[in-house]
Amino acid sequence: MKKFDILTPIGIFLGLTMVLFAIFSSSGSIEGVVYFIQAASIFVVFGGLIAALLINFSLPEIKSVPKVFKETFREDRQDLPTLIKTFVELSSKARREGLLALESTLEEVNDPFIKKGVLLAVDGIEPDIIKDIMMAEVVAMEERHRKGRAIIEKCGEYAPAWGMIGTLVGLVLMLQNLNDPSTLGPNMAIALLTTLYGSLLANLVFIPMASKLANKTDEEVFIKQIIVEGVIGVQSGQNPKILEEKLSAFLPENGKIIEIEGEGAAVDGA
Repeated sequence: MKKFDILTPIGIFLGLTMVLFAIFSSSGSIEGVVYFIQAASIFVVFGGLIAALLINFSLPEIKSVPKVFKETFREDRQDLPTLIKTFVELSSKARREGLLALESTLEEVNDPFIKKGVLLAVDGIEPDIIKDIMMAEVVAMEERHRKGRAIIEKCGEYAPAWGMIGTLVGLVLMLQNLNDPSTLGPNMAIALLTTLYGSLLANLVFIPMASKLANKTDEEVFIKQIIVEGVIGVQSGQNPKILEEKLSAFLPENGKIIEIEGEGAAVDGA
């Protein structure tokens, strides 16, 4: 079950807090913070960013943006020792009662990828074909994740660029009104704040989020590779102890092995 990832909002909140604290400590008053809120700069950066995304991506891809952002606030960390224990138990049951007996056991398994692999094994599919089918699904998953992540990556590219465009707009307005000193401050604010907004969005929100999504994809691929190896081990009738030793190679160095009831062993510790 996916849990709420508290680190993402904490990181964003901490970054904004540090920036606001720096502004407040330099200005000495809350008015100094208010000076950094400029509607024109916000319109330029966010309006330009949205326009660029609409040009760059299709409508279905744009509609997926909320879902992609939501994933950065969710954590779905797989417990590797529990996963290995599952395959050790499946292997023990398959050796005692045959592969067909695994169908009833799958009701207790929540991972659809494991279910799919074991059902392929129960159907008597060759190990190489099972591996090809499951790895094809992994490749397709990577591609889906890449496309979703590409939107956030483009946001990280476009935000600073639109910040610079806002800066140029502000400078042009300022240079056109040099004879009116009252306009120099507002126009200069637009010029500088758009760059600030664009850089802040890119380096505090979009680029870190894209990197986090890439890490989540790598972790999910890693888990699915373990599952593929586990399914092949169960299908080929490997000894549960040997299968456990093989899958334990994916564990961190501090993982430790404990004996479980029945044939084979499980792993405890992450």
